[in-house]
Amino acid sequence: MSASADSSATPSGDGGGLVQYVVLRRDLIDSWPLGSVVTQGCHAAVAAIWSNKDDRETVEYCGPENIDSMHKLPLKCSHYLVLKVLSSDLLWVWQVTLEVKGETQILNLSEKLTASGIAHKLWIEQPENIPTCLATKPYKKSAVSTFFRKLKLCK
Repeated sequence: MSASADSSATPSGDGGGLVQYVVLRRDLIDSWPLGSVVTQGCHAAVAAIWSNKDDRETVEYCGPENIDSMHKLPLKCSHYLVLKVLSSDLLWVWQVTLEVKGETQILNLSEKLTASGIAHKLWIEQPENIPTCLATKPYKKSAVSTFFRKLKLCK
């Protein structure tokens, strides 16, 4: 059974909280060293957050008053997912890593997000000029989950 991006839930079951989606290319996962692919995702996630550092949801996601109280709790279902809980506000903050098949799919997703006004960073590895992954800024899950619903969780 294939796990989808919409298969996770918050404790309240309402799909609330903030989420940052990171999308990697499966073809690179299968052909590059794992550390290189993970680094690409880290670059995109940091760039998406830094580019939107003054955005209300980004500040809420990683503001200085909460950053030291983040806890990582691994959840095990049919997939692994990292959940960060900001215990001081009881705000559920998700970072979800998904995958697409290859370059065409990541470019198409980036175009769709851009056309819909969804802030994200498409990471282009230099000097090779290879689009490797993308990451959104933090959003309320309900505002962006439809763009990622059909993608598979990265395993």
